[in-house]
Amino acid sequence: MKTIKLPAKPGLRSDCAWVLFQVLEKGRSGRDSLEQVQQRHNPRDNAWIQEMTFGVLRQLPLLQSWLRTLLTSPLKGDKKIIEHLLLLGLYQQAFSRVAGHAAVSETVNAAASLGAPRLKGLVNAVLRNFSRQALAEQPVRDPIIQSGLPKWLYQAIDAAYGDSSQQVIEQTNQPAPLWLRINTRQVSKAAFTDRLDEAGITYTSPGSHPEAIILNKRQDVTALPGFEQGWFAVQDGAAQLAAHYLDAQPGERVLDCCAAPGGKTGHIVERTPDLASCVALDSDASRIKRTTENMQRLQHSQAVSLACADAALPADWWDGEPFDRILLDAPCSATGVIRRHPDIRWLRKASDIEQLMTIQAKLLDALWPLLRPGGTLLYATCSVLPRENQHQIRAFLDTHTDASLEPVSSGESRAQPGRQILPGEQQMDGFYYARLVKSANNQ
Repeated sequence: MKTIKLPAKPGLRSDCAWVLFQVLEKGRSGRDSLEQVQQRHNPRDNAWIQEMTFGVLRQLPLLQSWLRTLLTSPLKGDKKIIEHLLLLGLYQQAFSRVAGHAAVSETVNAAASLGAPRLKGLVNAVLRNFSRQALAEQPVRDPIIQSGLPKWLYQAIDAAYGDSSQQVIEQTNQPAPLWLRINTRQVSKAAFTDRLDEAGITYTSPGSHPEAIILNKRQDVTALPGFEQGWFAVQDGAAQLAAHYLDAQPGERVLDCCAAPGGKTGHIVERTPDLASCVALDSDASRIKRTTENMQRLQHSQAVSLACADAALPADWWDGEPFDRILLDAPCSATGVIRRHPDIRWLRKASDIEQLMTIQAKLLDALWPLLRPGGTLLYATCSVLPRENQHQIRAFLDTHTDASLEPVSSGESRAQPGRQILPGEQQMDGFYYARLVKSANNQ
């Protein structure tokens, strides 16, 4: 499909449609596409653009079913982007606070900005017919359309969670709260929250996470007190458990694999500043650059050795000295963080899961020899799919006689290893952890 350039003139609805086109037709990251358009707008407008595009992605099956009813034939070629504008218009009318007349008139006007002024009449007719036919008031009986998920993912969650699957899906479709991890090497929690109080910023302090707060309202984190000084990092509560479960001790050598953007790395050195060393790897050079910037802001640059390398190929980067602790935050489907990144549901394909499982197993096999006898490897994913989690760890334990499970939560067993956190549990993202220990008498 032809590449559609960013509209020459910034516009809220035309830029939303462009982002949706990039995600749904070109397979581009929603975050990257949003960053490109949000350079053109103020913070308030950027928040609206994100709310609208995320909303369309969450309700896409329903919006598409309505559009099929209203549009006599699909649009093609460089006019395809107008379908995405129409999806935005339908979402505004059915789910947003935008006044009905503005949802129609402003969306119609955006067609010209997208290079299709002759289709303004079509956009106007579709949106007005949607209102006349009261499609939004008609019951939705198809559970897959109700779920807002692609069919393969709906079926995978249903097979994994049975009676609980509806709750998992509902939480997956909720917007995620904004968690902050306080960098206690730079500021105390009391001092930081005092500054938030002075600024009138409200928050809650989850008892399960001593270094964390949850903001009651999403806002620009770069404008929060202490951002430039590295007083905090944005990190979901589930991800914050990694450093606690790894439990690195003073004087140990730690390896953090697939580390970008460095949230878990920073937390590890904050909890244990007197490590012998902390090596953080990622195979993506652009993500290593971002990790470097984050370590600089948090003032951890001296405590972490960053390297752009493939963790599955130790011969290219390992110095031969065993590690005491290894964190493997493995590449995965990211199905546990869809509520935070709703584009993932449309970017990920069913065929990806088998490929990801192969990568995960390869990484586990490659990293295990780097762990000293008696050492700990923490396996983590942000997936809710058992094939990437419990099944993966069971298979590893079956093929590595020197590996044993050290539970991170109650109720674990070799048959059901690790802790599966589901979206919304204690306000956290979906995440999985399993802690493996190498036999101390391993030769």
